Amino acid sequence: MSSDRPIFVVGCPRSGTTMLQLMLHAHPRIALPPENRFLLPGYERRHEYGDLSSPQQRRELAEWIVASPHFGDLGLSGEAVVEAVVAAPPTLGSAFGTIFQMYAQRFGKPRWGDKRPSYLRNLPVILRLFPDAQIINIVRDGRDCVASLKETPWGPADFGKLVDTWARSADASVRASREYPSDVYQQVRYEDLVADPEPHLRAICTFLGEDYDPAMARPSEVAPVAVPEYKTWHSLTHSEVTTARVASWQHRLTVDEIDRCEAVFGDRLRHFGYQLATTANPTPRARATRTWLAVRDRLGPARLRADDVRGRLRTRRRGPALPARLTAGEQYRTR
Repeated sequence: MSSDRPIFVVGCPRSGTTMLQLMLHAHPRIALPPENRFLLPGYERRHEYGDLSSPQQRRELAEWIVASPHFGDLGLSGEAVVEAVVAAPPTLGSAFGTIFQMYAQRFGKPRWGDKRPSYLRNLPVILRLFPDAQIINIVRDGRDCVASLKETPWGPADFGKLVDTWARSADASVRASREYPSDVYQQVRYEDLVADPEPHLRAICTFLGEDYDPAMARPSEVAPVAVPEYKTWHSLTHSEVTTARVASWQHRLTVDEIDRCEAVFGDRLRHFGYQLATTANPTPRARATRTWLAVRDRLGPARLRADDVRGRLRTRRRGPALPARLTAGEQYRTR
């Protein structure tokens, strides 16, 4: 029996998540949309919509989603989406999943999901909403991610924040690989994927329970329909898969910047199989910052529970039921 489990692509920003999204979108059974940016904000304000067993509450949620800034990138009718969400099962995950289903239906495909780098540090939320989700995390050399982030029009200007972005993503990857079973979480290195796409895509397809399709190794063919034109920082997705940006940090970062990267997250680079260029040691300040960031991220489950309590107190409303009821496994579980 073919799987209908949702698929989520995650990773540090500039790690190749869009390339991997397109590789999966090229599969004849899978469609993954451009970044929509309504899922996490919608989850955070879930108490405002309260009990979604009320059709009016589902309509208000759907209207908020349709009015969100990046909804238009999906190419869906706002009116049709609102009515579909109102008709969907009364849970927050079902509301979001219904929209992803509709995106997949644009291409005549049965499997759906989403891609956004920030999901990597919010996997407990994703699995609250989609308990049967499958997660694919792409990992890239942190120095290359930092170099690429430094050049984007939307990245933070503070170099230290760029370094922290990859350090926290790396920590989240390590935690996920330890916490989630092999049928839920799969990890692939960017460098391995671009050097020889087919075997790694075959491994991903095995993880997903899908047959490999050669079109997956030609993601540029679907880039025109899956990457909005205004996202100029994704221009390379319109070209063939290449190793040209592997280890490009060697000429895109200064010597001091390389030292700072390796002093903060050199241990994580080694963990993922990357060689260091320096013998830089963490400064006390860098070590303290890493410790604080790691502790804060490890407190994620406790923060989720605290957010539930705060949301109820702030709105004086019970939050909506969360798990999507759109896949065979989840429908069976809720009977």
